[in-house]
Amino acid sequence: MSGGLFDVPNREKKISELTRRTEEENFWGDKRKSAAVIKELNQEKEILSEFANLETELADEAVLIEFVDAGEEDFFEELDEKHKKLKKDADDFDTELLLDGEYDGSNAIVTIHSGAGGTEACDWADMLYRMYTRWCNLRNFKVKELDFMPGESVGVKSVTFLAEGKRAYGYLKSEKGVHRLVRISPFDANKKRHTSFASVEVMPEVDETVEVNIDPADLRIDTYRSSGAGGQHVNMTDSAVRITHAPTGIVVTCQKERSQLSNRETAMKFLRSKLLEIEMTKQEEKMREIQGEQSEIGWGSQIRSYVFQPYTMVKDLRTQEETGNIRAVMDGEIDNFINSYLRWRKLK
Repeated sequence: MSGGLFDVPNREKKISELTRRTEEENFWGDKRKSAAVIKELNQEKEILSEFANLETELADEAVLIEFVDAGEEDFFEELDEKHKKLKKDADDFDTELLLDGEYDGSNAIVTIHSGAGGTEACDWADMLYRMYTRWCNLRNFKVKELDFMPGESVGVKSVTFLAEGKRAYGYLKSEKGVHRLVRISPFDANKKRHTSFASVEVMPEVDETVEVNIDPADLRIDTYRSSGAGGQHVNMTDSAVRITHAPTGIVVTCQKERSQLSNRETAMKFLRSKLLEIEMTKQEEKMREIQGEQSEIGWGSQIRSYVFQPYTMVKDLRTQEETGNIRAVMDGEIDNFINSYLRWRKLK
């Protein structure tokens, strides 16, 4: 497993220390600090529980191996199924151990922007939206659309959604950057090859354990009528909200809730996540300066190419991970790219 053998004693020691802190007299006096400790404690307990489940699976497989070795061939099929499940669960656990960043356990706010190219780019952004939605469905993550700006004829100019699930941000942070598509355009009567670009932004959803200072005087809040689907109430009232943060120029919008108040609360959460992302980027850049790193691939640069014609290939330009099964990728099977990125990032 990542980083060598899983250190159960140290994990148990950490849980004991966190538990001791919850028993201190003034522990509940600071709501933000106490919530952060409880969150970390639950995450550590969950990891130990998953490891215990793996040990149980391994013990069960060992029993089946003994039966098969003794000539009980009826157990061979069950052993094969057990082994495949154990391997998948062990690989998933190994990957989860890489998700040790401060916000890796958070939900993820994902925004997809179409690049230059009009119809082509909007269609590509829509295809990426479908890919990530399929990936979330495969993991039983909940997808909540926060904002949607349709393309002029097809696809989307931009879309923002919340991916709610276990370590959603830890996984999806690997997708941040520019995605490039090469294909024979279905919108070109001459059947020429086109190159399209779309950018993906990924931020952790900020919860009550994270402090982000926002001066209300720095905010401009506008309301307007929703332009997207959502029912009669959404379309006929000025329930959509746009918030502009003057010091940074950040603009966030939300139009998918039924009430203006709900849209405002969601937009503020979105803004806090964006401001947190700026701080995280600053810290990362400072760390690269200290370490003397000269990285050719920074946040927001091209990370992956998708080629539909004249051959099929998806290749990550950071890790060199690639596959020719373009259909599976567009149906949400991107775990190989995510896992490769997490390992690559750990080794940098």
